[in-house]
Amino acid sequence: MNIEFNKNEDVNKQLVYELKTRLKKVYQGGGEKNAAKQKEKGKLLARERIAYLIDKDSDFLEVGAFTADGMYAEQGGCPSAGVVCGIGYVSGRQCMIVANDATVKAGAWFPMTAKKNLRAQEIAMENRLPVIYLVDSAGVYLPMQDEIFPDKEHFGRMFRNNAIMSSEGIVQISAIMGACVAGGAYLPIMSDEAMIVDKTGSVFLAGSYLVKSAIGEEVDNETLGGATTHCEISGVTDYKHPNDQACLDSIKNIMSMLGAPQIAGFDRITPVKPKEKEEELYGIFPENRDKPYEMMDIINRLVDGSEFEEYKKGYGQSIVCGLGRIDGWAVGIVANQRKVVKSKKGEMQFGGVIYSDSADKASRFIMNCNQKKIPLVFLQDVTGFMVGSRSEHGGIIKDGAKMVNAVANSVVPKFTIVLGNSYGAGNYAMCGKAYDPRLIYAWPTAKIAVMGGSQAAKTLLQIQEASLKAKGELITPEKQAELLKEITDKYDSQTTPYYAASRLWVDGIIDPLETRKVISMGIEAANQSPITKKFSVGVIQT
Repeated sequence: MNIEFNKNEDVNKQLVYELKTRLKKVYQGGGEKNAAKQKEKGKLLARERIAYLIDKDSDFLEVGAFTADGMYAEQGGCPSAGVVCGIGYVSGRQCMIVANDATVKAGAWFPMTAKKNLRAQEIAMENRLPVIYLVDSAGVYLPMQDEIFPDKEHFGRMFRNNAIMSSEGIVQISAIMGACVAGGAYLPIMSDEAMIVDKTGSVFLAGSYLVKSAIGEEVDNETLGGATTHCEISGVTDYKHPNDQACLDSIKNIMSMLGAPQIAGFDRITPVKPKEKEEELYGIFPENRDKPYEMMDIINRLVDGSEFEEYKKGYGQSIVCGLGRIDGWAVGIVANQRKVVKSKKGEMQFGGVIYSDSADKASRFIMNCNQKKIPLVFLQDVTGFMVGSRSEHGGIIKDGAKMVNAVANSVVPKFTIVLGNSYGAGNYAMCGKAYDPRLIYAWPTAKIAVMGGSQAAKTLLQIQEASLKAKGELITPEKQAELLKEITDKYDSQTTPYYAASRLWVDGIIDPLETRKVISMGIEAANQSPITKKFSVGVIQT
């Protein structure tokens, strides 16, 4: 019996259980009371609309389920940022679905709502996915309008994206299934087609209260902007439907007639499961983030048939590179090796650290994948680049810059899974959020920060101690321990995957057993967007 394996398995299964428990709470949206109010109006809830719309027994890959988690406490919270987004199959076609959740503040837009909608649009634009908007929103949350309305990455950017997508031939269909107010009214009307549900759907630039206060006119909302008004008088909307179900059926029908997309031509063969048991991931992955492990044990449980063509196996061993297949798709994998390795020059290299030789190898491999038109998968468990005089004299900065350059300029789709640590510049070199991965998901074991908790806490403690001493305060060992604990607790709370997911630094947190599905659905989406940009890395530091 392997005690270490069993211990890891228990801890990781507990983390997955916590994940699923927290997701169940997120799925409740604004709670039973608010859900009942929507039901009274004859409406389906946001997640019910999506479940009805997507193909039976098909996968739905949610994006940003934990967005705004733990935020906006003063406003009563905003579960999932009041909008449900994700990639689903409608009439056999992959789509990006964006559904306002009217149980959360009547679907009002918070700052993170805007950020999440923009992320959904970004995924759709990169992969040329049709977009289906299920609109049910009271518009901008006025008390926070300054954080939602005026800036480049705020609310207005959505309508700009609507226009850009339309010009590029990316299909957009909107269903007005509840309120659709003010600036938000432009979103469905800037789509290719807009449909509206009779009696529950309404769309107007200003509601009856505002109309009365602005121009003195008394008019009810239905006359002002209901389904009959816009389908028979203004011509603003294209289809009128009696209820949510009929509206969603109409979308399914339209989607069934779409012409086939152009394809990028990524290679796929018949998928096979890994030979090694995927469930063993729970036992292999250490519960302690500092403990070493063999990254190949992870890779062999993710790739088809556990077959992996490793690149430069004996060189730059702190990063593992190679070719394999995931769910039939050909992929190039770049992964941090977490065990201690010994270079052929006799140097002991710590696991999870990027050294000059491994950065050099990874850069070359990334370029090769671009040459061969093979999508890249990054498996992050990285503590950063090696520091110290030996590394600096060996040119670690220029070798690191080379890797960052290759990642940044890569034109093949990139997918990132954060397994464990994602620290400092290691996050960048291994295709963190800033480097445009098509999708980035984290395991419940992930930690994302500029550096590890213990190093950061000790550095911050030194700064705080110096500040207190300057004020003439005496630092006792007890005071020092108290300060260190305070700093560590605060820092650690900001490194959790939930903290990252709430701010959309990652698209979501997944059970390790979902990793293959996420990557496969991501490449399937990317395959609908031919590569048009020439691969060029610019000036490389040699």
